[in-house]
Amino acid sequence: MTATFRRRALLGAATCLATTGLAVPPAPAQTAGGFPDRPFRLLVPFPAGGPLDLVARMLEQSLPPRMRRQPVVVENRSGGGGGIAMDAAARAAPDGQTLILTTPGPGAVLQSLVPGITYNTPRDFSAVTIALDTPSALVVRPGSPHRSLGDLLAAARQAPGRLNFGSSGIGGTPHLAAELTKLRSLTQMTHVAYRGAAPAQTAVIAGEVDFAFLDLSGVIGHIRGGTMRCLGIAAAARNAAVPEVPTIAEAGVAGVEVATWYALLVPAATPRDRVTALHAAIAEILREAEHRQRFVDLGFRVLGTTPEEADAFLRGEVAKWAEVIRTAEIKPE
Repeated sequence: MTATFRRRALLGAATCLATTGLAVPPAPAQTAGGFPDRPFRLLVPFPAGGPLDLVARMLEQSLPPRMRRQPVVVENRSGGGGGIAMDAAARAAPDGQTLILTTPGPGAVLQSLVPGITYNTPRDFSAVTIALDTPSALVVRPGSPHRSLGDLLAAARQAPGRLNFGSSGIGGTPHLAAELTKLRSLTQMTHVAYRGAAPAQTAVIAGEVDFAFLDLSGVIGHIRGGTMRCLGIAAAARNAAVPEVPTIAEAGVAGVEVATWYALLVPAATPRDRVTALHAAIAEILREAEHRQRFVDLGFRVLGTTPEEADAFLRGEVAKWAEVIRTAEIKPE
């Protein structure tokens, strides 16, 4: 699947969600104090045009009818690997009117990877929900001699450090998935960092690297089209979009569960009834069966977790990646 096709597919999913939300206006969420009483500000820590931004635009269209018709103003504030937007959100008034839609990098990794990060996700934020996630997929070129994860690890053990793997950048989910696999399998392989997912995909297909972990939603078109072969997904269970592909645990390495998730957060002191109201509205959007299926087809899981589940999950993610970064001695670019 090309980057353009993926963006169009995700945009189609977002548009359908938005259209359904507006076609039959639901009852506004009820909270104390007439919340919300003004437009929402939704921060996105990356530039416009990517899948995270498209989910934000879906909320821009679908949330107002469910929240007293207050507009959602999306603000793409990139920079610092997403840390600039996270810092701004942490400092915002805790009134439920400023939210941030974030991913593992800024939401769970940066604070352990980059010195001087001023925010701490479990301390400074309350989660509204983990809306979606997509697992990391271990992919190789079609002509690779490695037909399974077992083949790959056998080669790595035979010649430590000779195999190389690509990623979309240091500290990103694909990089960390490979580092976690190295730790769990007790192997040595060499990291080659690219500037984004697209050049990393190209490197796999061209044979510049032996393999890469990349977001399933970004490579599912290549897997279906035969330009990549998937040896496993870093998840607890097989993915409905590629049910024939084993998990990394099924392929022989336990404890490798890595996904790019999309979390909606508010400042930590936000009143609980406002967090609950936001969750109810977003969960309703995500429950639309037709639109859930569109995301599933693209390799996403539609989650819509409760705020309590999301808070616990984020605490676990921060702790997990802090350990991996420390153990693997990962340094920022």
